[in-house]
Amino acid sequence: MNGLSIKHIIGDSKRPTIIFLHDSLGCITLWRDFPTQLGTLTNCNVLVYDRKGYGESAPFTDVPRDNNYLEKEADVLNLLIEKLQITDAILFGHSDGGSIALIAAGKYPEHIKAVITEGAHVFVEDVTLRGIREAVTAYETTNLKEKLQKYHGDKTEAVFQAWAGTWLTDTFRLWNIEHFLPQIKCPVLVIQGAQDEYGTLAQVTSIVHQAGGIAESFIVPGIGHTPHKEAKEQVLMQVADFVKYINNLHEFFALCFISR
Repeated sequence: MNGLSIKHIIGDSKRPTIIFLHDSLGCITLWRDFPTQLGTLTNCNVLVYDRKGYGESAPFTDVPRDNNYLEKEADVLNLLIEKLQITDAILFGHSDGGSIALIAAGKYPEHIKAVITEGAHVFVEDVTLRGIREAVTAYETTNLKEKLQKYHGDKTEAVFQAWAGTWLTDTFRLWNIEHFLPQIKCPVLVIQGAQDEYGTLAQVTSIVHQAGGIAESFIVPGIGHTPHKEAKEQVLMQVADFVKYINNLHEFFALCFISR
């Protein structure tokens, strides 16, 4: 679909589908076996895809990026959900992917059953910009570029500049998606490492307090921006329990509706 690389694992078409949304430098491969393991634990279908410009997907065509690029990606996600006729979507988004998940749940609540975010941003902080500047230095002085080339190939430079070049502009400092939060009606689980190098717990507080549905947080002590890698087992168990709770809640209300 529109040059996207998609991996779709369907166990039971009647079960919900967990859709994984990668971070600003991510792709399908960098999720490793986490999606498959979570799908097995929750008995859910799994959909993982590379956004345009990343991994095995087609190169970027919208360059330079607009400041609302994450909202555009939420629109693409909604089209993908409609195209694949997914009725019960659970979104798991990391970093940029988490922001996309929140926007999508706010704009298209009819398609989203639940949201799990990990290191998501709803506004720009000084610590975010500091972390990106440090990443730029690493990209220019270490083998970070070579590592990314294993996953993005000749798109690597465009991928990195699309992230750093957008977030470090003066105009992006005012970026904010908090207005989408009250429109979210589904349950939300907000995961963040206590030592996240790209955001403070103010991000978590904002999401939990402003989301229009049930929202809870899971702060993982002693780790940074990638909890599903740094504390894999803890995150798997926490998310699996959350998904099972959501599924049980959904089934309960379905039975109540049938018995009316």
